[in-house]
Amino acid sequence: QVQLVESGGGSVQPGGSLRLSCAASESTFKTYAMGWFRQAPGKERQFVATIGWSSGLTYYSDSVKGRFTISKDNAKNTVYLQMDNLGPEDTAVYYCAADSLGGRSWFIVPGYNIWGQGIQVTVSS
Repeated sequence: QVQLVESGGGSVQPGGSLRLSCAASESTFKTYAMGWFRQAPGKERQFVATIGWSSGLTYYSDSVKGRFTISKDNAKNTVYLQMDNLGPEDTAVYYCAADSLGGRSWFIVPGYNIWGQGIQVTVSS
């Protein structure tokens, strides 16, 4: 089973930036889309952004649109999430996910069958 490994999290002040990376453990990994979700304490896991692996089409939640950018490197089987103008409301554990089965919604948790372990992002002054 392929694994997704996230990196790049940490602590930042409001208005700052972070770049998350998520790499698949196998070079033969095939996916239809890769996405990012986040989960704040006491809240459900929420959709943040997704990117079609072949099409490159991107979609964002309203809460991050204009501040976050999702991108990919097919050769490295890696997806990135550039997060700018971060605010305290962005504090959460961020999860990378992949849809290797296809045919499902990319905006909800059940749309993905492979998940990373999660990485903490804290925005605080």
